[in-house]
Amino acid sequence: MKYPISGKKVFITGGGGFIGSTIAGRLVDQNRIVIFDNLTRNSLMGRSFEHHPNLTLIQGDILDYAALQKAMQGADYVVHCAAIAGIDTVIQRPVNTMRVNMVGSANVLEAASRLSAVERVVCFSTSEVFGQHAFRSQETDKTVMGQVGEARWTYAVSKLAEEHLAIAYYQEMGLPTTVVRPFNVYGPGQVGEGAIRIFIQRAITNEKIEIHGDGTQIRAWCYVDDMVDGTLQAMTHPAAVGESFNIGNQRAVVTIYGLANAVVRVLDSESEIVFARKDYVDVELRIPAVKKARDVLGFDAKIDLDDGIRRTAEFYRSQSK
Repeated sequence: MKYPISGKKVFITGGGGFIGSTIAGRLVDQNRIVIFDNLTRNSLMGRSFEHHPNLTLIQGDILDYAALQKAMQGADYVVHCAAIAGIDTVIQRPVNTMRVNMVGSANVLEAASRLSAVERVVCFSTSEVFGQHAFRSQETDKTVMGQVGEARWTYAVSKLAEEHLAIAYYQEMGLPTTVVRPFNVYGPGQVGEGAIRIFIQRAITNEKIEIHGDGTQIRAWCYVDDMVDGTLQAMTHPAAVGESFNIGNQRAVVTIYGLANAVVRVLDSESEIVFARKDYVDVELRIPAVKKARDVLGFDAKIDLDDGIRRTAEFYRSQSK
């Protein structure tokens, strides 16, 4: 890592989740890590660093400003991963999605602005801000929202509001914020919804792999270690302040049907691939342009899709023993 972090207090909201816990694991040997999470999804369980002496877990909700501010005291870095996510969850609870992602993010940024010497605040947005069709989308491209009342888009709207607020805190108050937009992250420790995780877990046991819709949706898949590399670069590079970055792997592009076939092939599985009706609006195309992250941060995804599938399968096989 070009820009190491050591001897710091790193505060991670949603640090019990997939990406947040992976960031914690990367930093925990050399830093004090405080995870603030309501543990709705817990990716910490079973991790090798779960009981690390440098790791403190505080169970709390980012909607509770007083508890959040108290837990954040003394932080050198704030990484804001906490959010309501996952298409099924978002559709079922759009009000809660927007409250947590907007009001909760406002709480995090306000609490961070009151820290005496915070070095960086990294906020997690989403590739969903580019709407249904995102082909080599750049950070400066217009964000596109869907129809009002379509619950599918409440997540994207709420995360876009967080982005605007994060940059506003930098512009108006000088808070050193940066925003990362993950593009379809997968890998060991993923919990909740996620196509690759579900496909791999079913392929390991030769169960049917179910595809929602016709399988022609196109995605670029980013292995979690690459996502963490990009996040750490955004946390530490001086040119990242006040900027947003796409973090993804623009070379690992495949249709959902192609992904299911790749999982079956790489894992030598006997799983049958079947199709199921899709009852919600979906993103048809999502491929990032990562030139800005490459030019400014030096980020470049390294793990190809086949290798990522193998590594992820090894993790889930080890978990089932």
